[in-house]
Amino acid sequence: MTQELSIVLSQMTQVVGDLAANAAAMRAVRARHEDADLILYPELQLIGYPPEDLVRKPALAARAATILAELAADTADGGPAMLVGSVEWEKGNLYNIVALLDGGKIVATRRKHELPNYGTFDEKRVFVPGPLPDIVEWRGVKLGLPICEDGWLPKVCQHLVGLGAELLISVNGSPYEIDKDERRLTQVFAGRVAETKLPVIFLNRVGGQDEIIFDGCSFVLNDDGSTAHRLVDWEEEERVTRWTKGARGWTCDAGAIAEWEAHPADIYSAMILSLRDYVERNGFPGIVLGLSGGIDSAICAAIAADALGPDRVWCVMMPSRFTSQASLDDAAGCAKMIGCKLDTISIVPAVEAFDAMLAGSFADVDVDITEENVQSRIRGVTLMALSNKFGPMLLTTGNKSEMSVGYATIYGDMAGGYNPLKDAYKMTVFAVAKWRNENVPRLSRNPVTPVMPDTIITKPPSAELRPDQKDEDSLPPYVDLDRMLHMLVEEEASVDDVVARYGFDRDVVARIERLLMLAEYKRRQAPPGVKLSTRNFGRDRRYPITHGFRTG
Repeated sequence: MTQELSIVLSQMTQVVGDLAANAAAMRAVRARHEDADLILYPELQLIGYPPEDLVRKPALAARAATILAELAADTADGGPAMLVGSVEWEKGNLYNIVALLDGGKIVATRRKHELPNYGTFDEKRVFVPGPLPDIVEWRGVKLGLPICEDGWLPKVCQHLVGLGAELLISVNGSPYEIDKDERRLTQVFAGRVAETKLPVIFLNRVGGQDEIIFDGCSFVLNDDGSTAHRLVDWEEEERVTRWTKGARGWTCDAGAIAEWEAHPADIYSAMILSLRDYVERNGFPGIVLGLSGGIDSAICAAIAADALGPDRVWCVMMPSRFTSQASLDDAAGCAKMIGCKLDTISIVPAVEAFDAMLAGSFADVDVDITEENVQSRIRGVTLMALSNKFGPMLLTTGNKSEMSVGYATIYGDMAGGYNPLKDAYKMTVFAVAKWRNENVPRLSRNPVTPVMPDTIITKPPSAELRPDQKDEDSLPPYVDLDRMLHMLVEEEASVDDVVARYGFDRDVVARIERLLMLAEYKRRQAPPGVKLSTRNFGRDRRYPITHGFRTG
């Protein structure tokens, strides 16, 4: 009977759909730990997570089955067993599984029972739920293998302990959200330990996948609720854990307890890693962006340089006749501090050309927001031309506050391939910019500070599309606007709920709700961006474009 175990937690990244690369990475981990008993890999690590409708291609599942059998054959060498996440077809049904590979064969498979279908998750669209899983008896140890959501709810774990499980191993694909790292540890899985009186291994992945970013933060809890191990956040790590069976069952020896990043450092890391993986995995040589002298574009330039290195960041200042000298100076100062390339391309000739082109059609009609939008669209065309000609991806820079109320120009400043600020409210942008000016991020490829002049952070925000324009000419102060939006978006609150909590003028809140609803068509056409909150636009919050419901 086994009395000691060495289990490796492989907190690693992935490439969705690149099964050969994912398998090679798993083999490399196994080769580095040939004396271990068992190596754990994250949920669906062989095919990547979330696979979305890609997983419905029969060819993918067929290839996954072939490679899984090859991985199993590898274990005939007498080295470590492997717990690998993959998929399985049976009678027209597709299952999310884990497979235990040992002794040259697939010893056991278990199917995910609880399929999440909320927020970013849409697993019921592609998978069929498996039955309540049996335990797996392996080398004399009774393992319970709850897959991700199976461990987030009590039913599966209680079922497993009833069958005699001695150790719960939960492999996950759990995306980052603000404060989720501590919630997983102190609430969700500490709850499973309290209910089952069993030790729990929580293994998560790291890295970006389109709008989702995985933060790692894996851990081991002993049966008394104490934390035996905490792995790092945001980075790959292979942690060897050593287990001993005593009178009360299995206990993990104490190991390193990583310190996870606090706010807003964690948000900034999410932005860096998501942009890095998006650009590099999609084969772009770098990025280009418009640098206006404002805080949004400045922090995006800093994020891009941290993600890719300053030599892969191309900033372009595009002044109009409304651009202030202060903005020109701030943009130049920002680019110099970051160390990236800055070009200046005036849009004045193009604006004059459009004025002449439209003079007949616009005769006897007052100048209004139309002319402002033309300027923004000229800038978008200019940046897209540079992107098309030279290959860098255009980075767009609008924040969540602006996108909530439609203060962005479709086919103008919304043009681009990715947006690091898509899920960051304006006050979050201020906090992140201030933090970055005083700190060098752990993941940075551009370890310099500060990255922007303080005047960029302190001056009133302005689009500079008309004389003396300020954002707060037509919007509430951002500190108030963000409170309204947080309730309307994140909490799905009504206008009256917002007024009751903060005492804002009801007509103002009702106007913000109206703008929020009207801007849905713009958000549907916005580029992807990293998810930070519980309710990002796109995967989490899917509203109809056309509807007539209002609470104000």
